[in-house]
Amino acid sequence: MTPAQTIPAWIDGRLHPVDKLEAHRRGLRHPAVSVFVMDGPRTLIQRRAMSKYHTPGLWANSCCTHPLWGEDPRDCAIRRMGQELGLAGLSPQHLGRVEYRAEVGPDMIEHEVVEIFRADLPPRAMPRPDPDEVMELRWLTLDQLEAEIAANPERFTPWLRIYMARHRDVIAG
Repeated sequence: MTPAQTIPAWIDGRLHPVDKLEAHRRGLRHPAVSVFVMDGPRTLIQRRAMSKYHTPGLWANSCCTHPLWGEDPRDCAIRRMGQELGLAGLSPQHLGRVEYRAEVGPDMIEHEVVEIFRADLPPRAMPRPDPDEVMELRWLTLDQLEAEIAANPERFTPWLRIYMARHRDVIAG
């Protein structure tokens, strides 16, 4: 179980600090950041650690999180690439904003306004994932990822399925 964390969430049209688990239980709309780390035509996907409080063991994009109160989305993307993937020195490019709402477990709903970033892996950079966050990494082209999601959607997080179905053009840059 993840320790308690306060994230911004919209209540009555204004951002308020809310416990992350409470935001997901109530399905509150909240900001998020998703990063696609790219190595040429391939994107890095991660299999979420079994200790995650929702969607454990499912494949997701390179990394994602919620910005801290007042944190710039780009700074959040850089922070999370370091925390989850052990990657430093990458310069994420903002690709746009998407919104989605999806069930992510029993009595858990992600309703996110997501800033999407792409970060190109420099030569010889090697991800070193945090095992509390990530249990496995893979590199796939977007075509390969799309085909795997079509064949076995239950193996992928709802948000990655949504990104690929509705926002692939944003991810491809």
